[in-house]
Amino acid sequence: MLWSLLKIVLFVALVTAAAFGVIAVMDQDGGLTVTLGGREYPFAPIEVLVLLVLAMIAFVVIQQLAGFLIALLRFITGDETALSRFFDRSRERRGFMALADAMMLNASGDGRGALAKARKADRLLDRPELTQLVTAQAAEEAGDRLAAEEQYKAMLGDQRTRFVGVHGLMRQRLAKGETETALKLAEKAFDLKPKHQGLQSTLFTLQAEQERWDGARRTLAQQVRTGALPKDVAQRRDAILNLAAAQDALAKDDYDTAKDAAVEAHRLAPGHVPAAVAVAKVHQHQNSPRAAQRALLKTWKLAPHPELAAAFAELESEETPSARRSRFDPFLKAQPEHAETRMLRAELAIADEDFPAARRAMGDLAQVEPTTRALAIMAAIERGEGAEDKVVRGWLAKALTAPRGPQWTCNTCRTVHPHWSAVCSNCDSFDTIDWLDLPESPTTQAAAGAMLPVVSGMLLDSAPEAEPEDEAEVVAEPEPEPAEPVVQPRDETVIDTVAAEDSTDLAGQEAMADRPREEAAKTA
Repeated sequence: MLWSLLKIVLFVALVTAAAFGVIAVMDQDGGLTVTLGGREYPFAPIEVLVLLVLAMIAFVVIQQLAGFLIALLRFITGDETALSRFFDRSRERRGFMALADAMMLNASGDGRGALAKARKADRLLDRPELTQLVTAQAAEEAGDRLAAEEQYKAMLGDQRTRFVGVHGLMRQRLAKGETETALKLAEKAFDLKPKHQGLQSTLFTLQAEQERWDGARRTLAQQVRTGALPKDVAQRRDAILNLAAAQDALAKDDYDTAKDAAVEAHRLAPGHVPAAVAVAKVHQHQNSPRAAQRALLKTWKLAPHPELAAAFAELESEETPSARRSRFDPFLKAQPEHAETRMLRAELAIADEDFPAARRAMGDLAQVEPTTRALAIMAAIERGEGAEDKVVRGWLAKALTAPRGPQWTCNTCRTVHPHWSAVCSNCDSFDTIDWLDLPESPTTQAAAGAMLPVVSGMLLDSAPEAEPEDEAEVVAEPEPEPAEPVVQPRDETVIDTVAAEDSTDLAGQEAMADRPREEAAKTA
């Protein structure tokens, strides 16, 4: 509206200025006198102005007439398209002007205006390779997806515009959320232009989202050849793709297929915990426990992790707690001051009922890094040493509201996952799940705090009231089961609360299971 008003004002101003100019010329004295053949021809100033305008018009007409005569002469001499080219030249000029206007309007965000100009250019020009693309882009800007799709489909018939058409249809399907069709179109476009770096990235993302690991590796190899990725990033992605393929094969019990992929993943990323766990499973299945132990220990030295300890424990699942402590000695010596090593040492001691050693192993860890798992281990130690229930209950109360510690978390959307995976289940991002220690949200802490009365009450209800038969042993009465528990039964609640974060599953669950008070008294 404002621009239309401005144009009207400008037009009125120009007309007014022209009128004043004509009046000024008419008021001038003198004029122009032309002498021709001994005779003088006087012209007033206004007549001179009119003659100049007529001369300019005559020049343009003569120029066009000369061009027509030249085209006619060429036609007569055998150029059959000379006349058509002459008449089409003006049409083409207007068409290119409309095309330029469409591009400018589209760049400025005026999709409707750009679409009208693009259609005008399409009528005036016989250049579909230009007008179809501009029309499609203008239709997209205007929100007319159907018209844009028609233009992209029309481009498929021309080899020059085939890639643009396929690429445009791929983007259309991505906008609609049709990832399966978009992946097929991306693969087709990749066949046409394998060196297109933007397409490489899109294709890799789609293949990773749909777990097409083999295709993603081929795309990754092309990205490396074209220099689209740094070497370290490409190596990391190659490791993750091999690991994802190995995990799929292990889920199907296809150990032969999983072996090469798992070994390659561990070679490329020796510090990646899931890769070490996968290669250990393969070696264990092939009766190579030493190779599995070397792989786990190699990664433990780089990044101690509870899943590594759990995998190492599974190599000898039937051994005694004492034998397990001896077998874990290389792990415990690798990084003795690491928090994970200290908790592992304490858990092994608890399983062997060596509670003083477990307390020494923990040291001040529960005060320095008070995570749920560390506090649960302290509760297990107190219970194993025969401490009063209120002491154990105090540690459990702290564990409920303490930070959970590191978890498998997507560093893009901050979604917590129970297990590592190559693709985030929430945002579909590739290789974004890391072992992160994020601050607890207020909602989570409030929910944990709300369970304190329940847990404390269940511990009070379950406290045995028994009199010792002699000074040497104490016999506990059977614990009554609550009639209508608010949460899980007592045994499961205590175990889940104390050892929920004990993913190593070596000793925490055994220590927090209801052990007869007779054994606790003897141990003390």
